[in-house]
Amino acid sequence: MYKEQSFSTPELAGISKKSIDEHLKLYAGYVKHANLIIEKINELKTDSEKNAYLIGELQRRFGFEFNGMRNHEYYFKSLEGGSTTFPAHSTLKGALEKQFGSWEAWLAQFKAIALTRGIGWAMLYYDPHTQTFAHAFVEEQHLGQLNGLPLVLGLDMWEHAYMLDYVPSEKKKYIEAFFANLNWSVIEENYKKSVTG
Repeated sequence: MYKEQSFSTPELAGISKKSIDEHLKLYAGYVKHANLIIEKINELKTDSEKNAYLIGELQRRFGFEFNGMRNHEYYFKSLEGGSTTFPAHSTLKGALEKQFGSWEAWLAQFKAIALTRGIGWAMLYYDPHTQTFAHAFVEEQHLGQLNGLPLVLGLDMWEHAYMLDYVPSEKKKYIEAFFANLNWSVIEENYKKSVTG
């Protein structure tokens, strides 16, 4: 069974404590429902032929709950410990500059992805097969994630992530606040793990 994680998120600039607290409740719901689905499937599989339709539908739903849980764990961990700059001699920053031409060029591209109309996640993945980064805007958590690619950075662009602090037309301010509070040491570690496997 999955366990709800706790996060040491400090007071953030531009993202209120109330917003984080409410957002954490939503995360807790993903953990709870991922576990409930597993329990229900275990009940139904005693007669898997009779319950095949129900099990299939629950498995589809499980992808949404599981990915919602994991995406939020990346999101909240990236805000732990307060805002930090890149570590000295950052391998992540160097790799982004090599692929995108400059740090500023990558950041502008990622922020543009985050501003995609609609709800979803702006994602930065690393592909160890090609040794390159890949972006995605993931609208539905169970659809559109890049198969087999480790997540380096995930920005929640569902309205629940910012609606207590910003109206929808101000989501650019939320994106700026997210980056202002990001702990780049955490993102650096995500990248190192994605390279080494």
